[in-house]
Amino acid sequence: MKKIRVQLGERSYDIVLGNSIIEGIGEELKAFHLSPKIAIVSNPTVFSLYGERVSDSIRNAGFDLLTVTIPDGEEHKNLATLQQIYNELLRYRLDRQSAVVALGGGVVGDIAGFAASTYMRGIPYIQVPTTLLAQVDSSVGGKTGVDHELGKNMIGAFWQPKLVWVDGDTLKTLPERQFRAGLAEVIKYGVIYDSELFAFLEKNKDSIMNLDEEALIHIIKRSCEIKAGVVSQDEREAGLRAILNYGHTIGHAIETVTGYTRFLHGEAVAIGMHLEARLAEKLGLIPEDQAVRIKNLIESYGLPAEKPNDIKEQSLFLSMQLDKKAVAGELKFILPEKIGQVRIEKGISDKTLRELFVS
Repeated sequence: MKKIRVQLGERSYDIVLGNSIIEGIGEELKAFHLSPKIAIVSNPTVFSLYGERVSDSIRNAGFDLLTVTIPDGEEHKNLATLQQIYNELLRYRLDRQSAVVALGGGVVGDIAGFAASTYMRGIPYIQVPTTLLAQVDSSVGGKTGVDHELGKNMIGAFWQPKLVWVDGDTLKTLPERQFRAGLAEVIKYGVIYDSELFAFLEKNKDSIMNLDEEALIHIIKRSCEIKAGVVSQDEREAGLRAILNYGHTIGHAIETVTGYTRFLHGEAVAIGMHLEARLAEKLGLIPEDQAVRIKNLIESYGLPAEKPNDIKEQSLFLSMQLDKKAVAGELKFILPEKIGQVRIEKGISDKTLRELFVS
């Protein structure tokens, strides 16, 4: 097993990464001096694959267990599902020293974490991410929340987990489309922070797509190291952490205007990364050949890069104006200057953006 520490003072925690470790989660929970009652939040698909093993592990460690299953899919990451979780936690009488275990992908982690952050004004939670996207990105950093019909993740809180427990073997049961979507976030880390990771992705596509354990552990570990380092310096996105939003200003707008049903999160981010690289090129921030490398890498992993023609620029504009990162209506973009380095850019004209979307 490998450990990566997220350094946040009294809120510090470990990301534990390994293969065939999922059944060890129960023993790990003993270290946190929790109340006997624990809740697992999962979805039916993930729970059918891993629920019994995780449940047995937690029960064998001496805990009473509540299981809450929620519908699968981003379209269910909303207040109605959150209310369902609250109802179950209250009926089972979890107290302030109980914990929530999020077993699943990004949707499960985001909504279970938000439930934990607000139930009785905050109880512990543990992330057990089972998708690549959750393992390299959404399970780390403490961003929790739900979507609103007018915008993604508009209702939420910063609430750090006690532990992130990553079993790489869960990727063997992950549908290929979900796996590719997770790779979008790995590509993001290469663009914003690590040109060597970007080059590794270029050179090792076959090994990664064939689920080679050594290659997968490398990209997961490096992604977590980058995010842990950024979050440790800027927990609540006052400055540096904003670079993690590369591809997300446009990507979130695409998800919103398509009702969270057409694209997986990573697919929308992939389109956003390409368009934001093109925007950087139009502004003279990045050489054309590097912008082309970004697009080529995205497409080489079977991810979309172009905005579909039926998504109109006006609807994207309206959605982006509601982006959490906009201040006084001014949009903020994370734009690459070269592979491995980005900058925060404000004050981009509507004319420039319109030209980007229609070109």
